[in-house]
Amino acid sequence: MFDDMGRERLRGLYVTAWRKYQAGESLEPLEQQIAQLVAVHPEYHGLLEGDAEALREELSSGDVHNPFLHMGMHLAIRDQVGMDRPAGIAAIYQALVRRLGDLEAEHAMMECLGPVLWEAGRSGRMPDEMAYLECLKKL
Repeated sequence: MFDDMGRERLRGLYVTAWRKYQAGESLEPLEQQIAQLVAVHPEYHGLLEGDAEALREELSSGDVHNPFLHMGMHLAIRDQVGMDRPAGIAAIYQALVRRLGDLEAEHAMMECLGPVLWEAGRSGRMPDEMAYLECLKKL
């Protein structure tokens, strides 16, 4: 879904969803998901409420991690769990939620998703679902 979006357009989607949410405007389903993520990440509120130039400068400064990547990983994990793909991820997620809570379960899962995505990008291959599941099982 995000493949044809450039970086600026994708980041603009996050900014727009948060602005519309704060204004009480109607949201598309994806915007609703994004707004819910931003709501539980108050550390990103100021960044998303600033002007576009300040946002670019903050992200290029190297002082912070990329909030768009972080929230995108939340969306990916939620999508994976909803489809149970790779098979078994929904059960792993539920076990982690019981132990850690929703948000922290997703944060833990990111520790596995990040390296798998990085390796896929580096090698030019699809992400290794088996390696991902093995990492998740160790959590």
